[in-house]
Amino acid sequence: MSGGVVIIGGGGHAKVVIESLRAGGETVAAIIDADPTPRAVLGVPVVGDDLALPTLRGQGLSKLFVAIGDNRLRQTLGRKARDHGFALVNAIHPSAVVSPSARLGEGIALMAGVAINAESWIDDLVIVNTGAVVDHDCRLGAACHLGPASALAGGVSVGERAFLGVGARAIPSVSIGADTIVGAGGVVVRDLPDAVLAIGVPAKIKGDRS
Repeated sequence: MSGGVVIIGGGGHAKVVIESLRAGGETVAAIIDADPTPRAVLGVPVVGDDLALPTLRGQGLSKLFVAIGDNRLRQTLGRKARDHGFALVNAIHPSAVVSPSARLGEGIALMAGVAINAESWIDDLVIVNTGAVVDHDCRLGAACHLGPASALAGGVSVGERAFLGVGARAIPSVSIGADTIVGAGGVVVRDLPDAVLAIGVPAKIKGDRS
């Protein structure tokens, strides 16, 4: 086996990633999943769990994408893949609009209809899901996830592993802490600390994630 991208994860998120990679001209060679039962996902074979990483690397495969929705696990698996010598590739759908002045890390998913505007910085292993908007000068920390149809106004900072649910919004220049969740439809109008749950319009803290 040679050439193509290895995918970690065999669920629904992986299906969207596979189609984005193919639309961008990549070949997807194999999937590894916590459930190693032999099967195919969009025609791509599941060949084992993460214990198969060294074997796949030894077969000449060098590119990998972590298609796992859980932010902390995605970050952990990204580090593990790099330790095995894989390069993390980006899955950027051709319909995504990315400013030439934006800075992109590695292992990023930018789904269909995404907009990334001027001088925004998208760190490693970030998911910007279908139809989400990131306006100018935003900073997305490693392994955070913007849900479908969410939107950040200019200058917003999102911490590592934070999650914004479907349709969540943030006004200009607010900061959302690491590991914080903003519930679906929530509107962030003031800074949120690390590791809290915030819901509603405006988004109010309803508890912590500890």
